[in-house]
Amino acid sequence: MNASQTTMGGPAKSGLAAFETFHALPIADKIAFLSRGRELAHCLFAEQFDKPLLERLIRLSDHLRALTKTKEGDDYVASLLSNKRAMLYFSQPSTRTFLSFQNACHILGMKTCEIRDPRTSSQMKGETFEDSIRTFASYVDLIIIRHVENNFAEHAARVLHDTHRPVPIINAGAGTFQHPTQALLDVYTMNRYLDGGIDGKTLMLVGDLKRGRTVRSLALMMRLYRGVRLLLVSPPQFRMQPDVLAALEKGGVRYEETSDFAGALSEADTVYMTRVQDEHDVAGESSAVNIASFVLRPEHLARVKPKAIILHPLPRRDEIDPRVDADPRAAYWRQERNGLWTRAALMAMMFGLEKTLLERRA
Repeated sequence: MNASQTTMGGPAKSGLAAFETFHALPIADKIAFLSRGRELAHCLFAEQFDKPLLERLIRLSDHLRALTKTKEGDDYVASLLSNKRAMLYFSQPSTRTFLSFQNACHILGMKTCEIRDPRTSSQMKGETFEDSIRTFASYVDLIIIRHVENNFAEHAARVLHDTHRPVPIINAGAGTFQHPTQALLDVYTMNRYLDGGIDGKTLMLVGDLKRGRTVRSLALMMRLYRGVRLLLVSPPQFRMQPDVLAALEKGGVRYEETSDFAGALSEADTVYMTRVQDEHDVAGESSAVNIASFVLRPEHLARVKPKAIILHPLPRRDEIDPRVDADPRAAYWRQERNGLWTRAALMAMMFGLEKTLLERRA
């Protein structure tokens, strides 16, 4: 069944029931349905991206980076979307993702507004989810959403699909589910700093893989690269969820699960550290997990390959000793800044500016 022909009920079936029907669809159908005939009508899932699209986004990120180094180029880029407005709906704490998106919008000339506490909105007066999203869409041309609920951004995109203002939705972090734009900047960083790119490399994902949305999205994107091997390193309580493992197996990605952090280090071309996601605890269960043996310390650096890179989506706690920062392989601060260019490139593509930008010489 084509996604555009699904029995979602149209006008007769709306609200939560319509979304639940939509949410149950295979992800390929959801992507097709939400595309509205456009390549990137929304950015919700890592699975929306194929290899050619990722390569185009990397190329555009590099071009934007070069173009905005001069005032003339920066002014030109800032003129392209000066008639557009973006809303940052961040109901979950954020520093990097919020500032990255806000400044990426400014690079493209978009004005921004924000809601960072739902208690300041009319939802506190009993306004429905659907009415809130349609209200936001009445004032802006793009909505960027971070939310503790796994399906909030997807639900918003479905609500707006049949309205007269089906503005684009970007998932900027959804509960324990996905964080596709973090995966985009991670792929960009790996492609930029790994000798020979990502194909054939070994990626070591460390920490709370069970609830870490960044590692889920990044692992899913690794299906697009040839010969990639994943080392999934975590305490037994924080193992990667079965749905991601099934997707890796289906995509032919080799992976190994282990708790031997020190032993895996020497095999990795990328060491991707993450923190414990204890904000998702139900009853303080993270405190019962011993993570002391999953901390990257200066004494471990001798085990890391000379041309490897060390990444972290940040914020960090104790999982990377600050003394590691001085090592040239520690790329997480560069990784952080790379989000500015990949998110600007993503939004430029969503507004159909890829060709226009690439035709402008840096």
